[in-house]
Amino acid sequence: MDSETGAAAKVTLNHCVPGAMSYFGARKRVEMNDQKEPQGNPWIKSALILAGVFLALLMFVTVFDNKSIGAKGTPIAYSEFRAKVASDAVKEVSIGPDRINGVLKNDQRFTAYAVPDPTLTGLLDEHNVKYSGQPEEQPNFWMILLYQSLPFVLILGIAFFVLRQMQKGGGAGGAMGFGKSKAKLLTEKSGRVTFDDVAGIDEAREELEEIVEFLKDPSKFARLGGKIPKGALLVGSPGTGKTLLARAIAGEAGVPFFTISGSDFVEMFVGVGASRVRDMFEQAKKNAPCIVFIDEIDAVGRHRGAGLGNGNDEREQTLNQLLVEMDGFEANEGIIIIAATNRPDVLDPALLRPGRFDRQVVVPRPDIDGRIKILQVHMKKVPLAPDVDARTIARGTPGFSGADLANLVNEAALMAARRGKRLVASAEFEAAKDKVMMGAERRSMVMTEDEKKMTAYHEAGHAIVAIHEPASDPIHKATIIPRGRALGMVMRLPERDNYSYHRDKMYANLAVSMGGRVAEEVIFGYDKVSSGASSDIQYATRLARDMVTQWGMSDEMGPLQYEEPQGETFLGYSQSQRVHMSDETAQRIDKEIRKIVETGYNRANELLTKHNDQLHLLAQALLEFETLSGDEIKTLIEKGELVREGETIRPTPVPVAGTSIPKAGRRKGSFGDAAPQGV
Repeated sequence: MDSETGAAAKVTLNHCVPGAMSYFGARKRVEMNDQKEPQGNPWIKSALILAGVFLALLMFVTVFDNKSIGAKGTPIAYSEFRAKVASDAVKEVSIGPDRINGVLKNDQRFTAYAVPDPTLTGLLDEHNVKYSGQPEEQPNFWMILLYQSLPFVLILGIAFFVLRQMQKGGGAGGAMGFGKSKAKLLTEKSGRVTFDDVAGIDEAREELEEIVEFLKDPSKFARLGGKIPKGALLVGSPGTGKTLLARAIAGEAGVPFFTISGSDFVEMFVGVGASRVRDMFEQAKKNAPCIVFIDEIDAVGRHRGAGLGNGNDEREQTLNQLLVEMDGFEANEGIIIIAATNRPDVLDPALLRPGRFDRQVVVPRPDIDGRIKILQVHMKKVPLAPDVDARTIARGTPGFSGADLANLVNEAALMAARRGKRLVASAEFEAAKDKVMMGAERRSMVMTEDEKKMTAYHEAGHAIVAIHEPASDPIHKATIIPRGRALGMVMRLPERDNYSYHRDKMYANLAVSMGGRVAEEVIFGYDKVSSGASSDIQYATRLARDMVTQWGMSDEMGPLQYEEPQGETFLGYSQSQRVHMSDETAQRIDKEIRKIVETGYNRANELLTKHNDQLHLLAQALLEFETLSGDEIKTLIEKGELVREGETIRPTPVPVAGTSIPKAGRRKGSFGDAAPQGV
């Protein structure tokens, strides 16, 4: 695990007084944009409006459909109405086509449904009840029109609601505006980030500081004839802080900041990407001076002419439009393009030339000083125990990116919470580091005694070879507890950040990788080796191939490159991986690769045969304790004992008796040509 170059420092930019009115205009536009920001969910608002209209229509129909308008009183049955007339309790009635309304002598009103009854008028005359008739109600034209049109009104209302939401969809035009840009204007409401929140990438920050200063004070550079860079490309491994650095630029510059992902340009419809690029730059011109940040630009900026089909595809049209907008006939003054990618090798050369991306800013993995400052930034949010030292953690995490360190601090905090602690101690950081590096423990995985013993000797073989190889990195920890996809693991960590590898270290790594397989052959015999060395063999073969074909470390083949870096068809490279060579040369390369791997195998065989007693001792200790630290392994090899919890323990330096695995049979020589021989 090696680390790239990097440094860390938290430097606060000096705030200069703006020297141009354009800054105030841009700032005002940002504030106006904040004031016009829609409140609430537009879907809920539209749904409430539609529901209100529907309820109003329903109430209107219900009121006008009631044919008993004006009918007042308690409803009674027709037979009860006749009985009241017969008992002289009725004062007067009004007879309608289908309803009878009346008043009792006690002034109580009533109503009843009428039935065909020719004797009713005679009964009323007999009991001196005053009665009158009601004209038959004619159907209302507007009521009929409302009844007939209500379904169509509802359908039109639903269609209008759906289309309105589609037009608003994503803020980019939706169904009626595919060509609208999806760029979002980042405001301070989204969480302001400054360079105080960024650590470990001091050189990258200095490269971008001039852009921020130009936006704050253009006259400082204009009076000397300097022009603002049109674009800056942030290049670095995943997790090194490219997007965070862009957000810090937005927070420091104080100008409108548009952000968009490279994949947001391309859709299934032809021409949409180019249209969105045009619309994005039109918005940027209206808000100039401003910054446009394109994250993961390799999604749209890949090398043109790649692929198996024709070149007139949607992605290339989008890239062509982007090239024209960045540096074409029309000048885009005051628009700065900042892009981020971790694959600069696949970008089109036209995109990388000066005038488009004037600067390529490398955002490296942090060195030890950078890791210390990154850890300090993330540890501010965590209650720490007194025994936690950021420098100690940084020394044990070479090659970690900023995202890895943030994840490490978070895992330590979660682990302390699960253990019911109030402070995060160094023990939690150590456990979190093992989890991040080696994977989570799988203690529930059931292994037989034979499998445990095989794993213990396999890992002990790696460790013994690593200890006796001077160029090997020191051992950090060895375990036979299954972690991740491995049944056991020996983790080595460099003492300092490495920026290049030497040949002696490569041969040491080859020997260490072969140590596990050789230990199995030495202890259990050639016929009892397991498949646990598959990843070791894969690593050794790949390392030997690189040494021969790319790094010129073979005396037989010389300092020549025989293979190109591996690429894919759609990345702008040819499908072939090998440089043109004859079959004879290819055979010589294969022989040389085998020779180098055999050298590591023989070296491991020699060391394990010579230090056979240490192999048994370490394997027995792993079977007893399952996990040993590098210091414990070193003490065990030197003194034959180790200290655990204040107690001195001396493991028995012999294999466990009574096992079904034989303790004999190995093959001598490189890759085994001689007959089996007992140990």
